Amino acid sequence: MKNIRNFCIIAHIDHGKSTLADRLLQTTNTISEREMMDQVLDDMDLEREKGITIKSHAIQINYKHTDGQEYILNLIDTPGHVDFSYEVSRSLAACEGAILLVDAFQGVQAQTVANAYLAIENNLTIVPVLNKIDMPTARPEAVMAEMETAVGVKAEDCLKASGKTGLGVPDVLAAIIDRIPPPPGRPDAPLKALIYNSHFDTFKGVVIYIRVMEGSVRVGTKIKLMRGNTEYTVLELGQFRPGMVPCQELTTGQVGYMMAQLKNIQDVHVGDTVTESQNPAESALPGYKEPQPMVFSGLYPINNNDFETLRESLGRLKLNDSSFTFTPEVSEGLGFGFRCGFLGLLHMEIVQERLEREFDQD
Repeated sequence: MKNIRNFCIIAHIDHGKSTLADRLLQTTNTISEREMMDQVLDDMDLEREKGITIKSHAIQINYKHTDGQEYILNLIDTPGHVDFSYEVSRSLAACEGAILLVDAFQGVQAQTVANAYLAIENNLTIVPVLNKIDMPTARPEAVMAEMETAVGVKAEDCLKASGKTGLGVPDVLAAIIDRIPPPPGRPDAPLKALIYNSHFDTFKGVVIYIRVMEGSVRVGTKIKLMRGNTEYTVLELGQFRPGMVPCQELTTGQVGYMMAQLKNIQDVHVGDTVTESQNPAESALPGYKEPQPMVFSGLYPINNNDFETLRESLGRLKLNDSSFTFTPEVSEGLGFGFRCGFLGLLHMEIVQERLEREFDQD
C-alpha cells in the first residue's frame, strides 16, 4: 500500500490538464508511441470535437522512481468547465492528492480557486504546478504571487512544467510520490468501496467504478450495495491501463471497475458503498452531496411512441452523469416527455447531443 498514490489534476478550463496527462502517460511508457495521440484520455467524440473534457477518466500508471522502487499511480483526469464541477468533486473523493495546474500566462482563474477549495475541504495534499512555462508570454513570478494570495500556496512549492514539450514532467512525477501520502485504510478490515462512477454495457449490464477504502474484493465475492441493501456476486474485476484490464483482486487503496450482473439501473447510485454480504462494514461511507440543477428544460421525443426508449436512454445516461435529473411530464402540444435539470447550458447541450449520438434518439 505504501507504493500506491491516488491523485487527480484540477484546473480552470484550457489550462492544459489533458495535455499534461498525455505527457505523464508518455514519460512513464504507460502508452506506447503507436497508441499515443493528443488528449488520449478524452475518448468521447464530443470531447474531441469541442476540445474539452466532459467525463473524469481514471488510468493506472506504473512508475519506477529514482529510489529504485516501483509505484502505482492512479491518475484521474477531470473536466475544467464549471458545468462539470460535480465530476471534479466526485473524483476528489477517490484521491489523496491533487495537482493544481495554473497557466503561466493567464494566471489564477475562477475555477482554479473553486477547485482548490474543493480539494482543501476534502483534506487533499495540493501539488501546485505552473503549466505552459515554454510560452514566450509566460510570467511565472507574477503568477506564483497570485497563487500565494488566492490559494495560499508557497512560491517555493510551485513546480514549473510544460505539458506540450514535456519539460519538468519528471519533477512532477517525483513530487507526486514525495508529497502525496499513500492511501489510508486497513487491508484486513471488512470491505468498504466507494462507487465514484458507472456506465452501462449492453452485454455486461452496469459496470461500476470503485475506489477500495478498506479491505479487499475478489472475483466470486458476494457483495452488498449498502444504499438499497441489494446483493450480487462479483463476476469480473479490473483496472484501467488505459483500457479495461481484468484482474483477480482489488485491495485497499486501489481504483478499478467491477461487474456483478447488475441489470437494474435503479439499484446503482454514485456515492454508494460496496461491502461484503457475509461480513458487512458497520457504517457506509459519507458519499456525495446531491447536486442542485440550475437550468431546466423539457425533452420530448419527436415520435410519441419513443417515450419508453427515451426513458431508458435517460436512465442509462444518468448512470454515467449523476448530476443530471429527470422527471416525466405531459404537455398538451408535445405529448409525453421529461422535465430535465442540468448544471448549466453547456451541460444541457452535451446531454442532448449524447442522447442523439450514443442512443440514436430524435
